[in-house]
This record gives sequence, C-alpha cells and structure tokens, in this order.
Amino acid sequence: MEINTNPQKIKEVLGRGVEEIVDKNHLEEQMGSGRQLRVKFGIDPTAPDIHLGHAVGLRKLRQFQDLGHRAVLIVGDFTTLIGDPSGRTTSRPPLNEAQIRDNMKDYISQASKVIDTKKAEIHYNSEWFKEKTMAFLMDLAGRFTVARLIEREDFQKRLKEGIDVSMLELLYPLLQAYDSVACRADVEIGGYDQRLNFLFTRRAQKKFGQEEQDILMAPLLIGIDGSKKMSKSVGNYIRLTEEPKKMYSQLMAVPDNLMWSYFELLTDLPKEEIEALKKEVLENKSHPRDVKMRLASEIVALYRGADADRLAKEEFVRVAQHGELPSEIPSVKVGKNEIGIIDLLVLARVAGSKSEAKRLVAQNGVRFDNIVKSDWKEMIKIKKGQIVQVGKNRFFRIG
Repeated sequence: MEINTNPQKIKEVLGRGVEEIVDKNHLEEQMGSGRQLRVKFGIDPTAPDIHLGHAVGLRKLRQFQDLGHRAVLIVGDFTTLIGDPSGRTTSRPPLNEAQIRDNMKDYISQASKVIDTKKAEIHYNSEWFKEKTMAFLMDLAGRFTVARLIEREDFQKRLKEGIDVSMLELLYPLLQAYDSVACRADVEIGGYDQRLNFLFTRRAQKKFGQEEQDILMAPLLIGIDGSKKMSKSVGNYIRLTEEPKKMYSQLMAVPDNLMWSYFELLTDLPKEEIEALKKEVLENKSHPRDVKMRLASEIVALYRGADADRLAKEEFVRVAQHGELPSEIPSVKVGKNEIGIIDLLVLARVAGSKSEAKRLVAQNGVRFDNIVKSDWKEMIKIKKGQIVQVGKNRFFRIG
C-alpha cells in the first residue's frame, strides 16, 4: 500500500486529540519519508468490553492505518495476569487465565468497529511470554535498576503512604516494554497516563539494540461520572457495542463541560465546526442539551448506524423530554423476596459497583414506581412488575 505523505494529513493526525508526542520532529520526519511504520496499540483484557475510552487510541491507530502504515494491535492476555499499576492507589485484583480468555473473546470484533482488523497485525503477548524461561526474566530484569522503576510518581505516592507495591507490579513496565521489542514497534499510541511506561519502553528498545519508538499520547477521556477517566474498574464507561438507545442516553448524561473533548476525541466533526458550536453555547445562541444531542447522534451513528441513531434519538426525546416510559424496559429477576437496594442496582447493571449505587441513591436518583428512594440501606420488598428508574433515562422492571 502506498504511504500518504501529504503534510496536511500528517499535521491533522499529529495535531488533533494529542496530549504529547515523543519525539515529534522525528515522527514527522518518519511519516514524511514514505516508509511504512509499525504503529502499536496495546489493550489489556481486564473486562469483556472495549469502551469509548479505548476508542480514542484506536481511532488514532486507524488514522495511521488510513495513511498506509501498519497497525499492530497487542492484546495483553499475559500482562493482564499482573495488571497495569499506572495511576493505581492499590494493587489490581488478580485475574486468572480463564477470566482473561472469557474477557477477550470478542475483543477483535469490537476493535473492528474502529480499525480495519483484516489489514492489522494482531498479537496476544502470551505468544512471546508463555514459553519464556526464568533465564529470560533474569536477563530482562537485569537490564534495569530498581531505582529507575520506583521513581514513578504512582509508586512513590503509595510507598510514602505505606501502601505496598508488589514485585509483580515492578515487572509490569518491563513486560509491556518487551511487547514493543517483540513486535519491533516504530510508534506507540496510548493514553497520557501511560507516559512512564512508554518512556521506559524506549529505554528497553535501546538496550535490545533497536531504534527507540516514537510515542503519541492522547488526552484521557473522562467518564460519564464527570470526574475520573473512563475506566472498566470505575464503571463510568460506555461500551463500544452498547445498545444504541442506551448509548445515546449515556452520552446525554455526560456533563456539559466535557462534551467538547468528546467531540474532539470521538467524532470526525471538523475542529472549526466544534469551535463554532462551543461559541454558540457560550453566547446562549444554542442550548447545551441540543448540542449534546448532536454529539450523541454523531457517536451512535458512527458505531451503530444512522437508523439506530434515529430510533435512539426518538426514544430519548419521548422519555427524557416528554416523561414517557421507554418502549422497551429490560426485566430483572431477583430470585428472593427481599433485597438491599444497593445489591438490586448492581444486579440490574444500572450501577457498576456498590459505591456507584450508593451515590445514585444518595443523590435521589433512584425511583421505584415514581417514588424516590433516598436511603441506601433500605431493604426492598420484591414486587413483580415494579418499574425502577435510575437517573433520567435508565429503567428496569422487576420480573
């Protein structure tokens, strides 16, 4: 495939939705040379879903693909056994191999909604780690110092607070770095929270006699809670394969001030048009809700199709603006006569965790047959057919 070296196209790829590039001048030169670059994006299967936060990096990978470069997708089935410590205040709960296999079974089909997986190079990092010996690990670990590993801010913070950092967590950056060595990456794409891992990877490649990869880091997409980065562990994410009506309503729940980053990172709308919309809102010429509906339509249509977007929009208007019940309400079987309200919300999957469920109740965001429930300790007597509403747009029926 011919490599597109158009300076304007390169500028667009390196300019929009980018937090930092190391080394930008070198990367621009490489992209303009006409040589096909190997562009790596890694994802650990810590949960079954690829979400819009992952889509930020995948979209950037697709942009390189469209210029003719080689997309290299790494599924970290081996490194997930450890878990990425980046930004963590505690160690990740360990996953076993069966859980990891179950999580990643649909990853490639989900990723295909963004990148051309038929033209991509896809690897599972167990390919090169599974058969490695203790001698390999000793050789890899011997190329680095503990001082360099624990200089990371997240490790330093935990150590100062008396929170343990496991030996396995110290190994994670080494193993992630070796992924780039194994696939001979020229460029790596990822979130800005991965910066320390990426810089460590450059050192690893140099120690293995390879040219250091360039790094393109994207801003972190804040989740629908409006405070933390979109994450499977926090539960504030929107699945790439989410049912269109639910995806639309989730996007409408994004705080107004965050919708501009969603426009920039998740849509193909020109920057000039995004700025014009932002100006209209600031000058009170457009209502934020109407602009956010434009955002929801752009994203739903992108991943679920134009017809799905039209139906999702009609449903949102009917439910959120006219106060009617949804056309389809999922049923949840409880299997007991009484259950704690927190446990019920988690069971119904309208809350990703007990802490999120507690917050929803405390904010008067939960109604049973239109009656607000504000006591998160309340035990609910199960009544078949009862309608539970969470927030403005989420409903389920007790079966």
